[in-house]
Order: sequence, then C-alpha cells, then structure tokens
Amino acid sequence: MQHPMKVRHARSVFATIAVALSVLGTPLARAADPAEPNERAERVQITDPYIELHTGPGRGFPIFFVAPRAQWISIELRHTDWFKVRAVGGQVGWVQRKQLESTLTTAGETKTFRDMLLDDYLSRRVQLGAAWGQFKSEPMLKLWSSYRLSETLHVEGTLGQVQGVFSGTDFWHVNVLSEPWSDQRISPFFGVGLGKFKNIPNPSLVGASPTDAQLANASVGVRYYLTERFVLRGDYTFYTAFVSDTRSLEYRAVTAGLSFFF
Repeated sequence: MQHPMKVRHARSVFATIAVALSVLGTPLARAADPAEPNERAERVQITDPYIELHTGPGRGFPIFFVAPRAQWISIELRHTDWFKVRAVGGQVGWVQRKQLESTLTTAGETKTFRDMLLDDYLSRRVQLGAAWGQFKSEPMLKLWSSYRLSETLHVEGTLGQVQGVFSGTDFWHVNVLSEPWSDQRISPFFGVGLGKFKNIPNPSLVGASPTDAQLANASVGVRYYLTERFVLRGDYTFYTAFVSDTRSLEYRAVTAGLSFFF
C-alpha cells in the first residue's frame, strides 16, 4: 500500500505538468512561433543552383538553410541590401540582393531591383566619405560626414590634414551645402562654412611657432552617383584663415574622393 504522502506528492507533480501544458497551448505561448506568411509578399522563383538563407541581414550571420533551384520564395521585408524571404517549407531567413537578381517573377520575367536602388539614392540621408587632393600645391587628405536636412540642403562636417615640406596643417569645418538637383545622377553643389585651422612648423625650422586661426571657406563641386550606395565627388574650395585682426591667409584646395550613403 502506497504511503498517503507519496500519493499526494505524485498528484501535485502531475497537476503542475498539466498546468504547464495548458499554458503552452495558449496564444501567448505560441507567440514565439514563426509569423504567418505575408499574403502581399512578392513570390519569385530561384534560377541559380541555390540561394543561401542567413539568420540575419548581414554576411556575419550564419547560413542555416539553402533553397534549391526552381523553388519559389516570398520576399517579405527589406533591410538595405538584404531581403527577408520565406521558403516553401516555412523557413524564414535573409538573402543578399545579388542572389535575388536572377530570380523570376510569377510572370516569368527577371526580377528587377533598379527602382529600389534609385529609391535608396533619392532618400539618402547620411553620407560618409574620404578624398585626396592638393592644398596650395601640397598633399591633402580629408574625411567628411554629411546629413541631408531637406531635398536640397545638407549639413557637413570635415576633418582635414595637409602634410607640407616645411609644416603640417590640421583643420576642421562645418558647412551648409546646397544641392539644387539632388535627384540627378550628376549633381552640382555649393557650400559655405566655418571652422578652425592649425599650422605646425617642422621642428627643424628655427623660430617658427604654431598658428591657430579661425577658418572660413566657400566651395563648389559635383557628385556623381556611381553604383549601389557609392558616390564619386570632386570639389574646389577657397579657404581663408584669420590669423589676427589685421592679417589673413588664403588657400585653395582641389580634391576628389568617394562617399558611401545609407
């Protein structure tokens, strides 16, 4: 005959398990299940030997599933150049745009992403870039970042360095840029700004001292939309360094570089 205490303990364990199973069967517990297919998602057919589904939107995320040729997949979401897709078996993962460019639509035509790339270019906000050129016939390197305030106005911050024969120069400035035709592939721009200028003579120069000055500039340039998220840029800038109340120095710089927008 079983001991009454053991019987009550066994019943308590079974009751706990039953409650847990009932909770797992509720809609709240099922919320962790994969989302239902999006009925509005576009379906495309794979024509390459296979495509790779990643666990996240980036090459750093592992591949967990490979969808074979001729299989249909649904494009549900986009994040930059990565697309969230659903395979026939319900697997949901992220695929890079380049792997989808050869897929076929339900009409049997090649899927095009041209409009999406154009939309990215027209809606660009932040740009990061670097350029190389000459500052008063001496080599110059500069880095910049810009933010688009409106269709035609940007605010841009620049860091630059000039390594001359007799001295080195560091400077920074913040500009407001006007880009009247920002929706065109080739787009001229104009800018004005203020910043700081510091010239440091080489130690070999006797009696020379560093120069700190306020800096103003005006620039004109052109941007060319190269491909995907890359833009070529060339500009000509006129700098004025206010060394003192009665003295200023003028410099001209020409640079060419590449920027990336997102």
